[in-house]
Amino acid sequence: MSKFRIAPSLLSADFARLGDETREVIAAGADWIHFDVMDNHYVPNLTVGPMVCEALKRHTTRADGSQALMDVHLMTTPVDGLAAAFAAAGADIITIHPEATLHVDRTLGAIRAAGCRSGLAFNPGSPLDLLEWVIDKVDLVLIMSVNPGFGGQSFIDASLRKIERARRMIDASGRDIRLEVDGGITAETIGRAAAAGADTFVAGSAVFKPADRADAIRRLRTALAPFDKPRHAEGDDTVSLPAGIGALAGSLA
Repeated sequence: MSKFRIAPSLLSADFARLGDETREVIAAGADWIHFDVMDNHYVPNLTVGPMVCEALKRHTTRADGSQALMDVHLMTTPVDGLAAAFAAAGADIITIHPEATLHVDRTLGAIRAAGCRSGLAFNPGSPLDLLEWVIDKVDLVLIMSVNPGFGGQSFIDASLRKIERARRMIDASGRDIRLEVDGGITAETIGRAAAAGADTFVAGSAVFKPADRADAIRRLRTALAPFDKPRHAEGDDTVSLPAGIGALAGSLA
């Protein structure tokens, strides 16, 4: 099984038919569904909330009965209450930005306590130093290769150095942590991100803009093929059912 995961971002989908769009990209070969949450405070845009996540969850089932993971990226402040709500709504992974909470360690731990995998996201101008101190509570590191807030932006080349450093930190930890990159991912840029150490790729316009989504995803996988040496176990996409809002809210009390 490939070590790479492709996570189409619903930010680039047709919001009038999100259920159909979700089913279509999963049928086309998507591994995860990336769900961008923006509050018009942390970033200058406003998207969707937990009710939409819950409604889309039933559309993530593949033809073989397995489920694509719902990968929720919270670009909000404050973040703790929404993390609780998304855990209850069926998120499998919840990623936060360290600037959005006063207690990063506690928030990450609480996300896990709710039955979700925890992720930590770093903007282009954010240093990675904090990761060293919370890496034991992180299941995913997300490197933003654009400034967050809008889809369709160009890949920031300086992000490659950050991906390389994050890969070294993850490998040194000995932990099974996904390294995701988000922003400007196309068939032309995905190989460079993989060479730098990323194994999970958020792609918006590159997947949703073409009429043939299966061909778009194949193009991404073809670009990844030279770098595809297994690192993770084949069972790493097993869905963990969230314990619900109570566990997370209690941990944050």
